[in-house]
Amino acid sequence: MNWEVVTPLLIFLIVIFVVGLYASKHVQTTTGFLQEYFLGSRELGGFVLAMTMVATYGSASSFIGGPGAAYNIGLGWVLLSMIQVVTGYFVLAVLGKKFAIVSRKIQAVTLIDFLKERYNCKWVVLLSAGSIIVFLFSAMAAQWVGGGRLIESLTGLSYTTALFIFAASVMVYVVIGGFRAVALTDSIQGIIMFIGTLIILIGTIIAGGGIPNIMQELVAENPNLVSPYGPDRSLTSAYVSSFWILVGVGVIGLPQVAVRAMSYKHAKAMHRAMIIGTIVVGFIMLGMHLSGVFARVVIPGVEVADTVMPLLAMEVLPPWLAGVVLAAPMAAIMSTVDSLLLLVSSTVVKDVYLNYIKPDASDKVVKKLSITVTAVIGILVFFMAVNPPDLLIWLNLFAFGGLEAAFIWPIVLGLYWKHGNKYGAVASIIIGVGSYILIHTFSPEPFGMHSVVFPVLLSLVAFVLGSLLVKEKDELHLKNIDAKFS
Repeated sequence: MNWEVVTPLLIFLIVIFVVGLYASKHVQTTTGFLQEYFLGSRELGGFVLAMTMVATYGSASSFIGGPGAAYNIGLGWVLLSMIQVVTGYFVLAVLGKKFAIVSRKIQAVTLIDFLKERYNCKWVVLLSAGSIIVFLFSAMAAQWVGGGRLIESLTGLSYTTALFIFAASVMVYVVIGGFRAVALTDSIQGIIMFIGTLIILIGTIIAGGGIPNIMQELVAENPNLVSPYGPDRSLTSAYVSSFWILVGVGVIGLPQVAVRAMSYKHAKAMHRAMIIGTIVVGFIMLGMHLSGVFARVVIPGVEVADTVMPLLAMEVLPPWLAGVVLAAPMAAIMSTVDSLLLLVSSTVVKDVYLNYIKPDASDKVVKKLSITVTAVIGILVFFMAVNPPDLLIWLNLFAFGGLEAAFIWPIVLGLYWKHGNKYGAVASIIIGVGSYILIHTFSPEPFGMHSVVFPVLLSLVAFVLGSLLVKEKDELHLKNIDAKFS
């Protein structure tokens, strides 16, 4: 084991654990457990909000899978990845103030709390909860795999042992500290991601003999590596454009991102987060994916794409600095895992158990159940990740698409269109998720576009037609919507 590389990672894990212990004090002393454990008592400032959004969205696919894809495809994948620059700004601009104001009015702790109050329908809640559990399990499995592979490549331990170390590290601070621990550790992880990106990009450029030399080498190997279309011209205009839905507009429909728009302290914090988050995301996406492309010159012949970044760091940096840099993908993976883990836990406890099984459960019971469920979910995902897929970026993107098809219109039109109702929401979720799974399974990339495009459009049509064709009959609920959502 190379201790010069491993030591910075151990220090990082210890710091994260200490932050989790600090956050656990708030969980133990608060009088409103659910608000604290699942939403940090809505006290996030601008910097922390920006970093928790960056860290939640930046994941194994951003630091492991994305650069690996860029290594194989070239600068076209860098261009595609830059679509993600506007995501944080766009989410806060669309949801922003109104979502936060409404969620405070109705005391929503989770996204499904919002949907339950807006549509007053058990089926909307259960379908939403089912979508979150199914697709976020897939997303968490992808992150678990990324963390396990990273530790495996650095330490020489078996994959299963590395996976166990990663899972245990994450579960400890999430289980004891809740959302506040997640947000605070996300801030640390976001800073590490930024610094790690800067170091690896500079190191790669120097090792490759400068950007002009790297570009010459890429052109000599295959001119299409420096074109927008990729070496086999697979990045068509239709495919790249469709990613504006998957990793651009559609991100509003990701529950783990949308819930951040409930958690900030005031409007000034939101505006600050929009600026900071956009700058940080832009730099990380550009730096990491460029490093992946440039690595093709520095370390040619890598067969497993997901190992490109660990191998590159070990090649171009001193061991201790490689350890610092490799804390960045570890931070990205952990920050996404912790958010997803807490979101699935809140869905089970708050949205299913408290709504439909035992609404009068005591705070003590809820606290114990929340911690237990969070731990059990983490253990289940660990077993799912024991046999990993070949390229984890596609598993992560599959989960993204499913969540977007389910939630984008019930959230956005539920917030801004007063005529939207439960019939439209149910139709939108069923049509969106059903068509996405069918298209992804039997006809992926229809007309050269990503599988998410048609399901998102079909779910929009289903929402509008369902709402217009079947009118809401509950007059009291209509008055409630006018009072709380206008």
